[in-house]
Amino acid sequence: MKCLSTSVLLTWSHAAKGTTCVVRVVGNKSLKKSGSFICSSDSEIIGYALDTLYNVISNDLEEEEQDDSEEENLTKVDDLGSQFTEIFIKQHENVTLLLTLVEEFDFHVRWPGVKLLTSLLKQQGPQVQQIILVSPMGVSRLMDLLADSREVIRNDGVLLLQQLTKSNAAIQKIVAFENAFERLLDIITEEGNSDGGIVVEDCLLLLQNLLKNNNSNQNFFKEGSYIQRMKPWFEVGDDNCGWSAQKVTNLHLMLQLVRVLVSPTNPPGATSSCQKAMFHCGLLQQLCTILMATGVPADILTETINTVSEVIRGCQMNQDYFASVNAPSNPPRPAIVVLLMSMVNERQPFVLRCAVLYCFQCFLYKNQKGQGEIVSTLLPSTIDATGNSVSAGQLLCGGLFSTDSLSNWCAAVALAHALQENATLKEQLLRVQLATSIGNPPVSLLQQCTNILSQGSKVQTRVGLLMLLCTWLSNCSIAVTHFLHNPANIPFLTGQIAENLGEEEQLVQGLCALLLGISIYYNDNSLENYRKEKLKQLIEKRIGRENFIEKLGFISKHELYSRAAQKPQPGFSSPEHMMFDHEFTKLVKELEGVISKAIYKSSEEDKKEEEVKKTLEQHDNIVTQYKKVIREQDQELEELKQRITTLMSQNEQLQATVTQQVSQIQQHKDQYNLLKVQLGKDIQHHNSHGDTFQMNGIQTEEVSKLKEELEEWKNKHELLQGQIREKDFLIEKLKSSQLEIGTTELSSQNSRSGGLEHNNELQKELEMLRSQLQLQSAEINQLLIENQKLQVMNTTADPVLGDSGAIVTHSSELEGQLEQQIKELKSEVKALSEEKESLKQHLDSSSSTVAILQDEKIKLQQEVAESKKEQDDLLVLLADQDQKLSALKIKLKDLGVPVEDEDDIESGDQGDEDEDVEEEEQE
Repeated sequence: MKCLSTSVLLTWSHAAKGTTCVVRVVGNKSLKKSGSFICSSDSEIIGYALDTLYNVISNDLEEEEQDDSEEENLTKVDDLGSQFTEIFIKQHENVTLLLTLVEEFDFHVRWPGVKLLTSLLKQQGPQVQQIILVSPMGVSRLMDLLADSREVIRNDGVLLLQQLTKSNAAIQKIVAFENAFERLLDIITEEGNSDGGIVVEDCLLLLQNLLKNNNSNQNFFKEGSYIQRMKPWFEVGDDNCGWSAQKVTNLHLMLQLVRVLVSPTNPPGATSSCQKAMFHCGLLQQLCTILMATGVPADILTETINTVSEVIRGCQMNQDYFASVNAPSNPPRPAIVVLLMSMVNERQPFVLRCAVLYCFQCFLYKNQKGQGEIVSTLLPSTIDATGNSVSAGQLLCGGLFSTDSLSNWCAAVALAHALQENATLKEQLLRVQLATSIGNPPVSLLQQCTNILSQGSKVQTRVGLLMLLCTWLSNCSIAVTHFLHNPANIPFLTGQIAENLGEEEQLVQGLCALLLGISIYYNDNSLENYRKEKLKQLIEKRIGRENFIEKLGFISKHELYSRAAQKPQPGFSSPEHMMFDHEFTKLVKELEGVISKAIYKSSEEDKKEEEVKKTLEQHDNIVTQYKKVIREQDQELEELKQRITTLMSQNEQLQATVTQQVSQIQQHKDQYNLLKVQLGKDIQHHNSHGDTFQMNGIQTEEVSKLKEELEEWKNKHELLQGQIREKDFLIEKLKSSQLEIGTTELSSQNSRSGGLEHNNELQKELEMLRSQLQLQSAEINQLLIENQKLQVMNTTADPVLGDSGAIVTHSSELEGQLEQQIKELKSEVKALSEEKESLKQHLDSSSSTVAILQDEKIKLQQEVAESKKEQDDLLVLLADQDQKLSALKIKLKDLGVPVEDEDDIESGDQGDEDEDVEEEEQE
């Protein structure tokens, strides 16, 4: 084996000069060596050949020495392994053949092939990746390695995929859609999650390659419900002593994997969905448990704080949950308070304090509720006078004025984040009073900050306080007024800016210039001595405009400013380098240009600008009002359209129902007239026989029952008459309301045309209601006449029926009553017609608005519904009455009550009169 390896190595050396390679694997059937062919069934020889190539290409000693400098290893041009790899991959079929050999299940072929391919990827990664990517099913062949039952091949397959997926988004997507997430999570679970060995670490590194900076894979990971499978990784026991180094490494990688999914650099929508999924599956709760646990290694605790920070950053639901987490202490304290205690404690590690600051910043990011809770702990009305508990505000004030400069800086930045983009809290913070010493009156927090600045403290402390003041005063004119009210502040700032100090003080000078510029730009000119123009003149005399702008530019040119602007998390190697906050760099970028312009503006330009601002504000207010009015009108219009659609459909249904009911009533009329004719014929037949009937005891009882039933019908008739009177009263009420509506004027021509259309609709509906009432009244009158006839016939009946003269007299009386009722009905119809004409004139002259007409229409629709209900009741009563009349006729026949021929004549006259009434109604 050693001799073979030496000869091959020499041959490869000559090959670099242009000769051909001695050893090459050809196809899947043979191996060519020095012109001879060896059968491919000899897997041992193929394995030796692959091992030889691996030994030639790889350089284990150099790799071990250069683990910490991977980039240098890739750029070494004199590395023999890289040269041999380049020669090997010049012919793409070599890599394709190697992919074919990796498919072999034989251990002696597959394992060396995996190692050789891994070495090729390490030496010439991008080139080999491209060859595999264009090879048919190249990535899919390698994915099969994860399903190999032999752990050695499976584990080396994970290492191969690590090299394959480095910095190649296309391969990462293919690997992810080849079910890599499912297989890797299964391996991690089989190996024991965080308690597993090096295999778990390799799987986590591969997962990071697949997910980092790959939005498609991140979305696929979330949609596949793989976030839920991460929760068991962080289930640590109560006994956290004696963690192995491998477990610490695994858990550290697991936390980093969570941060990859919720990184601030990801698209906001993807980050937000992952944050919500982590809350719903309990992953955030599990991380908070580790955060508050005891015995957790310091580096794991720090990384857990950073992970929780990004899981809650900008997510209101997660931020609210984090605010409710309490530490397992006696008495329980909020987790935020416990973390702030670590931040302002100078004995805590630097990285831990930075992590706590980042966590506090993420908790307040776009969280006005959390900002208000923090500031409220500083206000006088909410401070605990008993002193039993320490609040977040007290800890921030303690850190702000402590002797440790890093605590000063962290507390100032934390308090600035509590005021970020919240003008209300900036004004409330002006109320905070501090008792500096016993016997002296309290001073405001703003005054105390400026006092510390003037005392010449450390640079880091002054930078932190200046950042706090700049954030506090920006976009808050009231805070600027309070700041200018102290006569010592402006001389201090101008003195600091005008002096020629060392390089370390240039940053402080730049921040002082920024604070002075904010005092000018956001000045409302409420203080006569510190108006904008006077402050500009002061700068011109004491500093000079060019010098002021130059000092202001020191901020953005500073190296630490550029580092802080890159990412939200504070990432400084030492406490001395912590000078700028990420959010403050955004404020500087926003204000630097506008302050420079404001310094060079004259007083006239300032006045014009203020006038323009006022005009724009007024214009914006007017536009906002119009937008509000238009929005309300749109809503009302949509509601009216929906109501009109509903009413039209209801109207159509009611019209169909009325038509159906009218036809039913006509059918009932015809049936009733037919029954009357048949009854007259039966009575005539009985009279022709000259039979005489006498009423015995049973017949008398039946007649009394009939009288009682007739009395019931009279009561019902009176009830119906009362309902008709109620409807007449309702019609009068509608007429009066229409008259009142007619007194109003139209606001526009469009509303006039719309109102006329609605008036026409209302008129039609009112006419329909009146016609229905008239039909109902006619039916009721007809029934009443028939009941009266039956009553008269019963009351005039004798044991032996009287002569025909009485019948003729009775008939004439009935005719007179009918004629009188017909005259009354005609007069009523005429009165209703006059009322109709009058109402039509009022409706024609109506100028009510669309909204009032809609209300009236709704009322009319309600009346239609009630009329429909009453009409249904009347139909039921008519049906019952028809049945009763039929029964009464049958009983009268049985009792032998005579009916003369005049009844038929009366029925005919009544039918003619009904026709006349209907014609008048139609007219």
